[in-house]
Amino acid sequence: MKPVVALVGRPNVGKSTLFNRLTGERLAIVDETPGTTRDRIVAEAEWNGVKFDVVDTGGIDPTHGGKTPLSVGSADFIQEIRAQALIAVRDAEAIIFLVDGEAGVTSPDREVAEILRRHQKKVGGKAWPPIFVTVNKCESPARRNAAAEFYELGLGDPYPISAVHGIGTGELLDDLVAALPPAGEAEEDESVKIAIAGKPNAGKSSLLNRLVGEERAIVSPIPGTTRDAIDTRLEYAGVPITLIDTAGIRRRGRIERGVEKYSVLRAFKAIERADVVLLLVDAAEGLTAQDTHIAGFILDDWKSTVVLVNKWDAIPKDSATLDEYTLHVRQQLNFMDYVPLLFISAKTGQRVDQVLPLALRVQEERLARLTTSNVNRVLREAQDAHPAPTHAGRQLKIYYGSQVRVDPPTFVLHVNDTRLCHFSYLRFLENRFRQAYGFLGTPIRIIAKGHNEKE
Repeated sequence: MKPVVALVGRPNVGKSTLFNRLTGERLAIVDETPGTTRDRIVAEAEWNGVKFDVVDTGGIDPTHGGKTPLSVGSADFIQEIRAQALIAVRDAEAIIFLVDGEAGVTSPDREVAEILRRHQKKVGGKAWPPIFVTVNKCESPARRNAAAEFYELGLGDPYPISAVHGIGTGELLDDLVAALPPAGEAEEDESVKIAIAGKPNAGKSSLLNRLVGEERAIVSPIPGTTRDAIDTRLEYAGVPITLIDTAGIRRRGRIERGVEKYSVLRAFKAIERADVVLLLVDAAEGLTAQDTHIAGFILDDWKSTVVLVNKWDAIPKDSATLDEYTLHVRQQLNFMDYVPLLFISAKTGQRVDQVLPLALRVQEERLARLTTSNVNRVLREAQDAHPAPTHAGRQLKIYYGSQVRVDPPTFVLHVNDTRLCHFSYLRFLENRFRQAYGFLGTPIRIIAKGHNEKE
């Protein structure tokens, strides 16, 4: 396991900018609005050959909305943001305590310093985890000299830096990696990556917390609470899993510029790196056009899918409700008729225990491989039952087929003329493969190859 470095401080001191600087990627959302980063996100960084994970946190604001004005709605999250940061500190091998060189030492800085000191322990005569007071926005020599005032915090030498320009970060990283414990033997990430996607306020974070069993993501009835894609590791039935909670995806016309736009882009990126996507639908609203839009994006990226109808506990029911709702969902998602459907309540836990087993079964189907003989048996039986239609006096001939890859299952058909491969007939062949071998929840890719085309 790599050592963990927590990046903490009051809101709007530049933590997300430094996070992006250390990891070399635009993973954290950067915005001038205080309180933009609400949940922890993690990414790998490397310095002088030493790899470590950096955890970006929501800002600790011990004044609960005191001198630092937060954006509209952010006051609702102060307690939760503080709790998230303290969880990150608890798990860290080192802490970068970021302060603002422009503002100087503030009362919130002093209170944050006190919070961090309370969480340190004595290990071998030294305070653990080590805390690096990092003074941001020190672009000028005068500002760097003025950083000495942060000795007042009683946490050791301050490190004047500029997260935007990278000034001073080398010295900080030199001392940081020297203080880190040796990393465990690196392991390739072979976990099953399951993304939770859907519209805002569909219950994604509530489902994540129910699956993990702790308050890993902030839960709020206010749409748009989760702004970053968050990775959570767990093990189920001996299988390592990475759960990815994503920001809610709104219709394009309703996406606000700035912070929310970056959140939606990150949600799409999270879907791209997932193996299985849990598409969460709000039962009270029914399957909307936006739900089908998200499903289309998942399909375009060839990801396996489980549709979860959440908040099922809030629906008045009779003996026909389940069948009627199932028919409605199937009609709206007729282009993904192979996906399993599960009615759950993240709030009460109803059927949540079936979510991970179903997702893992779908992942197994995604990795299924057929022998060439079985592929060609299905093709022969399909053509005997329903020969390919003719076009301009010519009929499609399939000489043979083979499965060339998994993840997703991909089949290549060698034919006489690819122009004769109508979409409807390829869909018919796909359905015959599903009838014979399942492929539950996973798309199938069929590629026609002309008989004389080169590999």
